[in-house]
Amino acid sequence: MHFHIAGLDPQPFAHLFGKSNVELAAAGVTRHRVDAFPCFPDRITLSDLPIGTTALLLNYEHQPAPTAYRASHAIYLGEDGAGRFDATNTIPQSLAVRLLSLRAFDATGMMRDAEVVDGSDAATVVRRMLRDPANAYVHAHYAKRGCFAATIERA
Repeated sequence: MHFHIAGLDPQPFAHLFGKSNVELAAAGVTRHRVDAFPCFPDRITLSDLPIGTTALLLNYEHQPAPTAYRASHAIYLGEDGAGRFDATNTIPQSLAVRLLSLRAFDATGMMRDAEVVDGSDAATVVRRMLRDPANAYVHAHYAKRGCFAATIERA
């Protein structure tokens, strides 16, 4: 079973990049100077941001389905304009080095399966989850803080 992972499309967030801290605060967003590595996982590049760069911390609705599992959580976005991660059968760096919560959903947004796994073992669990035809996609979350990391789909 092949799977595909892409970072978030930066376009819906483009209006935030380069704004002043006051303008960001009015939108519920904060800017942070990256001061540790690995510590700030960018949801566009799906890699940890380098020390010295800046990250925006904002709330993101990653599960908009009108079910009990509708959800949003905090995410970091790098302001450096680096390229979007897009790959098949590859677990990106920021997921591979962390403990993950993998959650499989059906096409209506109902959770059908979930497992906590070391990121280095994520590909095996993702493949198992996506072999079930009733599972439409998998959400990866960073298990410690619960933040949304990425959506994983069949390739």
